[in-house]
Amino acid sequence: RKGPFIAVNCAAIPATLLESEIFGHCKGALTGAHQDRKGYADAAVGGTLFLDEIGEMPLELQSKLLRFLENGEVRPVGANVAHQVDVRMVAASNRDLLARVKERAFREDLYYRLAVLVVDLPPLRDRGGDLELLATFILRQSAESGLPSGTLTEPAMKALGQHSWPGNVRELQNVLVGASAFCKDGQ
Repeated sequence: RKGPFIAVNCAAIPATLLESEIFGHCKGALTGAHQDRKGYADAAVGGTLFLDEIGEMPLELQSKLLRFLENGEVRPVGANVAHQVDVRMVAASNRDLLARVKERAFREDLYYRLAVLVVDLPPLRDRGGDLELLATFILRQSAESGLPSGTLTEPAMKALGQHSWPGNVRELQNVLVGASAFCKDGQ
């Protein structure tokens, strides 16, 4: 837990580069690879590798990730040998991975390898009791970051509670930061 925390958004990196980003590459293995480069798995040694949006990972890379999870070996792109790493792995997805398995878009064996401890977080609209706590946290975080911030009045909190929040916490954050920019007297 005191080691590095390396977060990788699998949806934000082009599929053709994702393997190199996670596992690294050897000089000359790719166009523009002028030197060896360690990947995120090596950068996370002794800590945590967080793969966000893992449901977007291409199938061909999923098999390599499965091997990595099973034996802790990293084989950089273009390398002939693998090496061991000690990394805790955490993954997240906004998609239903079991449904992706049924669609044959996500490997079943990888799903069950990852599903050691599953935390299913319902959408914000189903967690009305969390709304005030989250809103207060977001406003406090905005203030600490030097962004405009305010406090929530009772009518404002009631209005927030009536919204369905299809964008979940990110939408709430954007609404609060945007509204804070126009609030008067900090409310």
